[in-house]
Amino acid sequence: MPIRKRYQFADVEGVRVGRLNLGINTTFILYRLGDTLIDAGPSNQWPEVRSFIQQKPIRQLLLSHHHEDHSGNAARIAEYYSLIPYAPQQARYKFDQGYRTPILQKIIWGEPKPANTQPLPESVFLPDYGELQAIHTPGHAKDLHCFYLPERGWLFSGDLYISKSLRMLRKDEKLDQILLSMDRVLKLDFDVLFCPHRGILEDGKQAMSDKLSNMLQLCEQARDLNTQGVSNKGIVKRLLGSEEATSYLTGFNFSKINLIDQAVAIDTELLSNLRSSCQAR
Repeated sequence: MPIRKRYQFADVEGVRVGRLNLGINTTFILYRLGDTLIDAGPSNQWPEVRSFIQQKPIRQLLLSHHHEDHSGNAARIAEYYSLIPYAPQQARYKFDQGYRTPILQKIIWGEPKPANTQPLPESVFLPDYGELQAIHTPGHAKDLHCFYLPERGWLFSGDLYISKSLRMLRKDEKLDQILLSMDRVLKLDFDVLFCPHRGILEDGKQAMSDKLSNMLQLCEQARDLNTQGVSNKGIVKRLLGSEEATSYLTGFNFSKINLIDQAVAIDTELLSNLRSSCQAR
């Protein structure tokens, strides 16, 4: 499979790869800043990833979290360049031991091999760029980190953004933590957002702010319908439409009902505080 698209923003290079081309959730972008690579890409795209990293030497690999589209080639890259990837402490045991990959995700991304890692520090100095800060942003995964480069006003957002709103949620995702993580990064001073799925957003902070507002509105609407006696399945149909094929293919591990179940149950005070934070910006 050929490389699907190349990216260049200032001196950041990126490449989009993917076995399937059925939308942004089935392709992945690796970003390179000088000799630093952010995330390793899916294992079933190793020939394309290898072609990209061969163009310039890689000195260090930073992993935003353990999911297979982000970490699939960590072991291969480590061997190729004789380096030890940096990985979030919260899930280093998964990198070290390996973990079960759900069948649909295995079809799309492949399965990562276990990789020896070292703890991701709070910041990493990049020549010509300054300090790249690792910002813990749990919710999508307990170990998810964004990478913030204050001197450039850039945010490498891991899977915190992806799209302007959520329509489905995995069972192991935590909606309240996702909302708090978005609010946390919105306190940072950045403009450009580098998303490994959506791409490069030059109005990235506004995009993230819009997403948080959209998610708060969904939670408020879901809670209002719940107080009116509408069932959660009924709320799904009213606000999001019928479940999609992905829900059935994953046994509802990834589904709209998961999102609505959590939206209805979210803490009232948390919603109020986040809404106030949005209005104050």
